[in-house]
Amino acid sequence: MASHSNTGAARFLPVKRDLTELRHAAAGCRGCDLYRNATQTVFGKGPPGARFLLVGEQPGDQEDLRGEPFVGPAGRVLDRALAEAGIDREAVYVTNAVKHFKFEQLKSGQRGKRRIHRKPSVGEIMACRPWLEAEIDAVDPDVVVVLGATAARAVLGPGFQVTRRRGEPVECGEGRLAVATIHPSAILRADDREAAYAGFLADLEAAARAAPPARAR
Repeated sequence: MASHSNTGAARFLPVKRDLTELRHAAAGCRGCDLYRNATQTVFGKGPPGARFLLVGEQPGDQEDLRGEPFVGPAGRVLDRALAEAGIDREAVYVTNAVKHFKFEQLKSGQRGKRRIHRKPSVGEIMACRPWLEAEIDAVDPDVVVVLGATAARAVLGPGFQVTRRRGEPVECGEGRLAVATIHPSAILRADDREAAYAGFLADLEAAARAAPPARAR
């Protein structure tokens, strides 16, 4: 991936860039304004040396509160699909293109206010990209699975279209492959969830097939 040293988060990157140091440094990131309203930075989670690194858009409400990626409803869809695709969830690194939850609050009757997801801007995606680049370098995966258009923009650039090239292994630098698919939250919003899930599963199975034999770490 190309370096974007002039973007907001770059000045917060630590000198030592293993996952522990990166996670600690990211907790104090002020590279864009999203930190002002979010509960906390939600950094990636998973083992160094994971063969698969999955990139989503941004944390959701539950992820923001718990400080971990993919622990809400979309995460449960992802867990199921990974298991069915034969990819060990515990050996996968999961993260997001943007590390803070972007939302608006809406009144919801007697329940008070709800926090509704808002799509991050291009500037916010690029401001956070140094963290994603550093995570990919630190994990050194064989396959990057790109979940949705925002993640595709961060990993593969603005010209990549998920709808046209989903499930297709493409080069993404440093001898790695990327496979794009929809974000699992899209399945929860789909009119035909069964069909949406089947397509998502097929894309993850394509990612599993694209991975080379396990290499010594």
